[in-house]
Amino acid sequence: MLLIRSLLFNVAFYLNLSFWLLAAMVTMVLPARFLLKIALCWAQTSLWWMRVIVGTRYEIRGVENIPPGGIIMAAKHQSTWETFALITVFRNPVYILKRELTWLPFFGWCLLKLRMIPVDRGARSRALQAVTRRAKIELGQNGRQLMIFPEGTRRPAGAEPAYKYGVTHLYTELGVPCVPVALNAGLFWPRRSLIKRPGTVRVEIMPAIPPGMNKAAFHAVLQEQIETASNRLLADGLAELERLGVPAPVSIRQEPQAGA
Repeated sequence: MLLIRSLLFNVAFYLNLSFWLLAAMVTMVLPARFLLKIALCWAQTSLWWMRVIVGTRYEIRGVENIPPGGIIMAAKHQSTWETFALITVFRNPVYILKRELTWLPFFGWCLLKLRMIPVDRGARSRALQAVTRRAKIELGQNGRQLMIFPEGTRRPAGAEPAYKYGVTHLYTELGVPCVPVALNAGLFWPRRSLIKRPGTVRVEIMPAIPPGMNKAAFHAVLQEQIETASNRLLADGLAELERLGVPAPVSIRQEPQAGA
């Protein structure tokens, strides 16, 4: 039954994406705020289809912890889920994403219109400098919220943390608060897996880390906060799957570490 529901959801997800991409093409000549509304509708309807077909709900705690103005949102990255679901939380997010996504027809055009920040993963220091310049403009002049996944790529729920120093560099250079975001989405929409699982995706938005910490201290605090909360949410999700009689992804460690 999980397989059938997952297949049906995948069809619905991509049909829904196609519909909103067509709608987005109409707004390409309009200001970007209209396209942002289309993106929000896509995210909300995708979450609705997942609830209806798979039985996956979501719960976001701590929205009150998001300060006004330009900030960094540093989120755990386990799944495709958070890449679109978090659009529903922020007023005007700007994502740091791999540049190959901007090469895609239609979808990539939308990313460029929304002024997302592409990064060339092979360029390293040169790419980081370019990202920093763009981020200063988007946060300082436009007051946007910078969304970054500190580990750089999706990792299985419960996997050992692998935080990179890009977020630490940006925190130091931008001089804005950084809001840690923990989640357990990888339990219900695992990376590189067809299967989607029923249950409740939980997201926890924690109080902002104020600007001004030294690099080593910030890096340690950010990782400790995200990992501790994500492991707690992982344990909650595993208990829920057990109550529902749904097997957890085979890649998940049964005893995740608490913290970094």
